[in-house]
Amino acid sequence: MSIPPVDAELALAEIHARRAQVVDTNLVPVWFWRAIAALMIAFIAAVETGVTWIVATGTIAYALGLTALIIAVVRHARVQVRTGLIGVRGGLAIAVFTLTLVAIGIGLGFGLEALGVPFPATLAGIPVALGLALGGPRLMAHLRRVMLARPLAGS
Repeated sequence: MSIPPVDAELALAEIHARRAQVVDTNLVPVWFWRAIAALMIAFIAAVETGVTWIVATGTIAYALGLTALIIAVVRHARVQVRTGLIGVRGGLAIAVFTLTLVAIGIGLGFGLEALGVPFPATLAGIPVALGLALGGPRLMAHLRRVMLARPLAGS
């Protein structure tokens, strides 16, 4: 029994469409990156005040906000992508993105503190927050391309 070429082509197109649907369902949505950035700045600012009740309130608000965001993202993702689908390239992209933002925040924070600038951590957090809000969606777009470029049968 042979499968006509048009049927095989249609089946392969359906497989590609389903894989794209699974990948898209599991990417971190744009709103998450912006919300994380806002939570982060609010938390840093609260801690940097040094006022006990503001630090406590900021910490509780951050923990509750982060929990709500994670629950919302987990509920948004209906299936789970295998880690092998991201591959080394995807893992390296995530690591470079993370380490770059950490280096910017720490370097700028220490630099501002050395200059005696008030609220150095909060000010250093602003470019990091912008990096999350703007770079997070770009990272997800890159990871989407990486995952969709992987062979269907795996490595």
